[in-house]
Amino acid sequence: MSSDPNRAVRRAHAREGRLPAPERLHARRSCTAIAALLLATALTACGEDASTARTSTPAAAETTAAPSDPAGRPDLDAAEEVAGNLDVPWGLAFLPDGAALVAERDSGRILRVAPGGAPQQVYQVPGVSARGEGGLLGLAVAPDYAESRYVYAYLTADTDNRIVRFRLDGPPEVLVDGIAKAGNHNGGRIAFGPDGMLYVGTGDAGQSGRSQDPASPNGKILRLTPEGRPAPGNPYPGSPVYSLGHRNVQGLAWDSGGRLFAAEFGQDRFDEINLIEPGRNYGWPAVEGSGGAERGFTDPSLTWTTAEASPSGIAIAGDTLYVAALRGRRLWTVPLVNGRVGAPSAALRDRYGRLRTVTVAPDGALWLTTSNTDGRGDPARGDDRVLRFPAR
Repeated sequence: MSSDPNRAVRRAHAREGRLPAPERLHARRSCTAIAALLLATALTACGEDASTARTSTPAAAETTAAPSDPAGRPDLDAAEEVAGNLDVPWGLAFLPDGAALVAERDSGRILRVAPGGAPQQVYQVPGVSARGEGGLLGLAVAPDYAESRYVYAYLTADTDNRIVRFRLDGPPEVLVDGIAKAGNHNGGRIAFGPDGMLYVGTGDAGQSGRSQDPASPNGKILRLTPEGRPAPGNPYPGSPVYSLGHRNVQGLAWDSGGRLFAAEFGQDRFDEINLIEPGRNYGWPAVEGSGGAERGFTDPSLTWTTAEASPSGIAIAGDTLYVAALRGRRLWTVPLVNGRVGAPSAALRDRYGRLRTVTVAPDGALWLTTSNTDGRGDPARGDDRVLRFPAR
């Protein structure tokens, strides 16, 4: 394994179809030299510049929300656009009233999004340093939000990745800092589990050795109290580490039995869905995909080739696991039976482009965000979007 931290960045950029840094710089200079009459076309052709030059404002959908049955199954043929023209939406979490908070990765804004109304900016997270895959990433709403009013965010700052909490009318409080940052592999998904603890998916920040280092928070799933301290009952006393040996975790979800599943980006061969158990080692960088059990590692429950998935957010509704695929540009649906996964099926393939976050709303509807303005997609008119699929 090379010790060159930039090599992993170059591989990841190639995998997603991004230009390496010198070519991106040349492309930017070329774009600025094109006449104003061709500017819009040029920006679209110049990769990441197309997203940074956007001047549109968030837009509301024109339709009202269809009824949704919390006991039903999301109807993937009944998409409703809740909001459009968003700037790289990443985290999404629901308030008690059913509205969603949506984090924009690059702007650092948090928007309140609800069907039938225009998105409203309700917070600007200070200190966000949006570079590469970093920025304002995961969001979580405190289980006791009605009393505490706390919102939690995972963000990339100037020197590190960190977790903060805040009320929408007050300054943020840093709960955890010192999680190494890089141009990629920042992790970023956070979610409260059924036990009331805060779970955090981190990445190796381009240095794979961190994933096997129990003293490093990188390449791990962390389990914290709502105050940011190591949670009681963690497998390593006094440590926030819940599981290790991860490359880049961006999806966390629990089934009805309280089992935790996580989505993980592979490197060149296999992306993974893992059933997470405390203290288990999931093998990175010694293993990508299956084949590590004989060496003491825990094998994934499910794998795809990297071209089929690049999984980010995941959600579980009833007996189905939903996986938002970025490079795969589809939503995977996976049956679950007592913690075991069945054969996956692809839905929405190439319909909305890159898919980042999928979440189940309090009314049972499935919400989905696109990620076409992140410098790696092909934005269509109205991107990026928040979509809603009511449960029937």
